[in-house]
Amino acid sequence: MKIGAPKETFEGENRVAMTPESALQLQKLGHECVIETKAGERAGFSDKAYKDAGVEVVKTAAALWKAADVVAKVREPDANEMKRLRDGQTLISFFNPGANEKKMKSAADKGATVIAMEMVPRISRAQKMDALSSMANIAGYRAVIEAGNNFGRFFTGQVTAAGKVPPAKVLVIGAGVAGLAAIGTSTSLGAITYAFDVRPEVAEQIESMGAEFVFLEFEESAQDSAATGGYAAPSSPEFREKQLEKFREMAPEMDIVICTALIPNREAPELWTEDMVKAMKPGSVIVDLAAEKGGNCKLTVKDEKIVTDNDVTIIGYTDFPSRMATQSSTLYSNNIRHMMADLTPEKDGKIVHDMEDDVIRGATVTHAKEVTFPPPPPKVAAIATVPKEKPKELTPEEKKAQEVAAFKAQTKQQFTLLGIGGVLILLAGLYTPASFMQHFIVFVLAVFVGFQVIWGVAHSLHTPLMAVTNAISSIIILGALIQIGSSSAIITILSMLAVALAAVNIFGGFLVTRRMLAMFQKS
Repeated sequence: MKIGAPKETFEGENRVAMTPESALQLQKLGHECVIETKAGERAGFSDKAYKDAGVEVVKTAAALWKAADVVAKVREPDANEMKRLRDGQTLISFFNPGANEKKMKSAADKGATVIAMEMVPRISRAQKMDALSSMANIAGYRAVIEAGNNFGRFFTGQVTAAGKVPPAKVLVIGAGVAGLAAIGTSTSLGAITYAFDVRPEVAEQIESMGAEFVFLEFEESAQDSAATGGYAAPSSPEFREKQLEKFREMAPEMDIVICTALIPNREAPELWTEDMVKAMKPGSVIVDLAAEKGGNCKLTVKDEKIVTDNDVTIIGYTDFPSRMATQSSTLYSNNIRHMMADLTPEKDGKIVHDMEDDVIRGATVTHAKEVTFPPPPPKVAAIATVPKEKPKELTPEEKKAQEVAAFKAQTKQQFTLLGIGGVLILLAGLYTPASFMQHFIVFVLAVFVGFQVIWGVAHSLHTPLMAVTNAISSIIILGALIQIGSSSAIITILSMLAVALAAVNIFGGFLVTRRMLAMFQKS
């Protein structure tokens, strides 16, 4: 089948749904590729690069829509593009199905199949096709860069001969993909970063990236993110008030606020109110990644940058991924390519639209002349867990009795082993020479003392302890060297073998020690 990518018609959109690299991968699946002339120019991909990759370049969008069996786009199709859809054709694109009922019905009536990339379910198997996450990752990174471009100071603190510069304080609201990308970028630039999310389970992720998680003193049962498609669930009014109270407390201290709280097919919640903006310091910056759905900040203006009366810059751009078109196109085209790989299981260029597949079914909004949106929840097999019974609390008397019983059992076991060992040594003494018994008793005592010493060491210290004490193997080498001159060939061979093995033990021990110490040394 032919897969085509037209030039995006949305004003200011620089991305393209097919790159020369992704086209090569699509051809390995048995497909032919076609692209509209100059479709990838704004993303840094020339027509020549496509031709070199074996892609057919057509002059007009009409010619592409007519030639392609599968059309891959970035933005949702406009009215003219919807008219070009035909029976049996497949469209893969962002589609915003929750707000495009008429377009879905039009596509279904024509017999076209529409796969909405924002509807790819958030399950492990579908991560390679998760275009929302790919674009959100870029948006989170770009948001911090855009904030830095409008912020009048360094992110990191500096002490120079000219004076001291304090580090910037950044608050990231929402720790989804975009939020985590913003946190990573902010901390890497040296800012003091705070982050908030309604899901307490993301606290460890935030702290592992060097940011501080903003906790709320509020008891509310956390909803499993899996039950909400991997997104945060809407909060109760009481929780929201507590949340706003915390933000009001933090507003005067924050230099930069990155708002990322957004759930697909819903309006963005208002989290940064007008009074919070007024409380911020002059020169502060707010970047609202939820501007397309109304914005998390009350004063955000979609697709614009405004400056308030108290000199706070509010950025409401909705094209952050498009501002990094080369990177965005590369990631998005890979998402498309992985989707096509699932649709072409035999790699023979023939699409098999399996509506029993969770990923394909979840992303499909029209198929076989029917509107299939909204999809059923993914059939993720739940693991049945039996709640563990809480162990019964023991009284002090019961605990003491338990400890005494354990001590008695341990003592009995030790005396039994000692008794057996004593009997064995006595038997050995009756039937072996006196010289053997002298060495044997020293050996037994060494084993006993060594065992007691090692047994008392924590398991986590066994490796370094063994690495250092392996040097004691030099004693074995000395003994073996003395025996090498023996008249017995067997003794000589055993002595040489002992020298070789002990040498490996010694050098290996010191090598392990050196490598372990190197793990804690700064390069």
